[in-house]
Amino acid sequence: MSEPRFVIKVFLYQITPQIWRRFSVPASFNFLQLNDAIQDAMGWENKHPHEFRHGKGKRLVDVIGPVGLADQTPGEFQDELKITIAEFLGKKKLPVRILYRYDFAEEWIHEIVFEKRAEGEGGAEMIDGARACPPEDFGGVFQYMEALHGQIGWYRGEYDPEAFDIKEVVFGGKKRNPKKRKLR
Repeated sequence: MSEPRFVIKVFLYQITPQIWRRFSVPASFNFLQLNDAIQDAMGWENKHPHEFRHGKGKRLVDVIGPVGLADQTPGEFQDELKITIAEFLGKKKLPVRILYRYDFAEEWIHEIVFEKRAEGEGGAEMIDGARACPPEDFGGVFQYMEALHGQIGWYRGEYDPEAFDIKEVVFGGKKRNPKKRKLR
């Protein structure tokens, strides 16, 4: 039985070439489920705090997130367990853009674009994407970009920034071990 869904594009700010994913999720997903889908799609390990920021213009002071963030929000706060994507978007004209912050110390900022409405079945479904996400706990965008250009001597990890295989994305389950190669 077909149900309403949204096609979403997620990409990391301040990284070139762009690291992005496109997937669809049921409109009935709450924002914690959306967080989990983003984590799976991007290849993060979901071990740091997160929040979704939205608002008018460049003032993104309204937050959807875990209840522990309620007292740290300058604008309106909504519990991520109590609001679905369908409720948030309502009848808004798409595309709609919001920010997703992950790991507040390293400040990985993602832009989420709710691109279009769709129909389908099941949970999250991967559509497309490009490039591997930076390794978890790497130090943020600045250190990642320096390492990418060979300017950080201490980093000897295994990571191929171009490696992205859509078949490696597993939503709601254990991740497979991606092929690892040296950072150039």
